[in-house]
Amino acid sequence: MSSTENLRVAVVGAGMMGADHVRRITATISNADVVAVVEPDEARAAAAAALAPGAITAASFDEALERTEIDGVIIATPGFLHEPILVTALERGLAVLCEKPLTTSAADSLRIVELEQQHAARPVIQVGFMRRFDAGYKELRALRESGANGALLALHHAHRNPTTPPNFSESMLIHDSVIHEIDIIPFLTGEAITSVEVKKPRKNSLAPADLPEPQFVLFTTESGTMAIVEINVNAQFGYQVTTDAVFESGVAYIGRDTAPTIVSAGVSGQGVTPSFKERFGAAYDEEVQRWVDAARLGGIDGPSAWDGYTASVVAEAAVRAQQSGANESVEYAVAKPSFYAEAVTETGAAHVLTEA
Repeated sequence: MSSTENLRVAVVGAGMMGADHVRRITATISNADVVAVVEPDEARAAAAAALAPGAITAASFDEALERTEIDGVIIATPGFLHEPILVTALERGLAVLCEKPLTTSAADSLRIVELEQQHAARPVIQVGFMRRFDAGYKELRALRESGANGALLALHHAHRNPTTPPNFSESMLIHDSVIHEIDIIPFLTGEAITSVEVKKPRKNSLAPADLPEPQFVLFTTESGTMAIVEINVNAQFGYQVTTDAVFESGVAYIGRDTAPTIVSAGVSGQGVTPSFKERFGAAYDEEVQRWVDAARLGGIDGPSAWDGYTASVVAEAAVRAQQSGANESVEYAVAKPSFYAEAVTETGAAHVLTEA
């Protein structure tokens, strides 16, 4: 496509995330148009398409490709449906923004990494780890890189949801929730995760009977930096994501002050965001805008398929740790290909970034 034309986007999946992306591109993002909403549920497809005047609805991605011209695709389906859409997009030479996870297995993610190198001259798949675009996480990373407070020793993460949807399984604690921390830990530390262990405290009686949670997931990186994640998905009070970074000479934290503190009637209190959309809305906006800008120039500007693969490897180790109760090592099948090396330009050409 010409770099002067709007990116013609198909959004695949019209659930909460997909519909929000349709709204975002139409109302907030520049230089892009939603031209197709792909969703087998006709009512849901129509509701999402109504947010983007002129967009068609289609029951399948193949149908959408037959009916309209598409330059890029946002994949917002459940993770187990990602792989065939990714394959088709690569074969068609489309730009891709794939919501996490890249796929639901490390082997499938590695196949996508290999296929991308066969079909493209440079990375065209960006994975939707939007926390890298959040101001707080970017500031924490910059603080670590500055060395102002010495080495980063440990991270404390809390990932709390009010409730879980039906049929939410124990492994989904990792694949659907902790996957975000699995990505952000290397982003903050600059190091790969090398091992993982899972501890299970007293069960929350408000959680489904077959869901043992909360859980504590302990990751270790190459230098020995440790990161502990409290995954707590039936906390009832709202959506809260926090991180404390422990340095040699100080502690920095984010996520506790996303709402104003109100003092009234002798009580001081702070609101809690109800969902991920409010907590990370600005990060999503920046993520999608940067993807659009880079895609129009033939590249990506954010986490790559390689980042999606490494996250899948760690997630599989974490699920093994859930089952075994042991400290599980993380083994990556291949070294990072030069294809995914960071290359930031200053001339307005597409950025190809692995660390946003």
